[in-house]
Amino acid sequence: MNRPFELDPTEYPFTDHWLPYHDGYIHYLDEGHGPAVLLLHGNPTWSYLYRNIIQELCGEFRLIAPDYPGFGMSKAPSGYRFTPQEQSEAVQELIRHLDLKDFILVVQDWGGPIGLNYAVRHPNNLRGIVVMNTWAWPADIMPMRLFSLAMGGWPIGYWLQTRSNFFAKVIVPHGIYHADKVTDRLRQAYTAPFPTPKSRIPTWVFPRHIRKARAWLADMESKLPNLSDLPAQILWGTKDSAGFPLGQMAKWQTYLPMNETEILKDASHYVQEDRPDRVAASIRKIRNRTLGGT
Repeated sequence: MNRPFELDPTEYPFTDHWLPYHDGYIHYLDEGHGPAVLLLHGNPTWSYLYRNIIQELCGEFRLIAPDYPGFGMSKAPSGYRFTPQEQSEAVQELIRHLDLKDFILVVQDWGGPIGLNYAVRHPNNLRGIVVMNTWAWPADIMPMRLFSLAMGGWPIGYWLQTRSNFFAKVIVPHGIYHADKVTDRLRQAYTAPFPTPKSRIPTWVFPRHIRKARAWLADMESKLPNLSDLPAQILWGTKDSAGFPLGQMAKWQTYLPMNETEILKDASHYVQEDRPDRVAASIRKIRNRTLGGT
């Protein structure tokens, strides 16, 4: 299958994999050998977000990075609504297809709820978890609720996302602290998956469901104690203005008591772009903590 858009091969030198999914397909990367690591993105990102981490770790780990249907190079099935619940089901289908066992889960932004929906139900299948600027509970803090209303509302939020590609063009660059990392190639990589107003609807659905998925998130939060024995690395970018203050990090520390936490004062929302080295280090720490340092 051909890629729907071009990328710099030095930045994204990976082999494409395609999993048929109803009448669509899930694009994913599966690079390297070793302990399995599942890398989950948020909005409006895709597997490209993890490119630097994959290149650093592919000699030590097996790294799997999917694009949710409607994101990156994946194609959504007919009737797909792009809700986080559906995206989580797609990820679970990939886990089943690849028969992933004893893997490290890495999550950020909407990757948190999407991945944690699996984790709280299958904690014994995880080796550990790396958490970055995310949540897995109803959004009660005002910044997140206002963000949801503004970016996922109607008609202004809908117009911003579908007509202006606002999330990919504006929010992503502003969610990276190191301005020198926001290159033309990076901008192109994050806007290319959304060439038409229709293709941008998923970027509107996600912020909308910060409010709309409240019951689903509440149920997930009730099951977070299932992860209390799971080794965890928490990475938190403090320059994030998207509703992820240190209080949200503290909630993770409560739910994941087996955590080691690193506060990143030089990272914003997209930690993988600002500090891929620390993400890679956190994955290694999970491996070392669960293999006696080997």
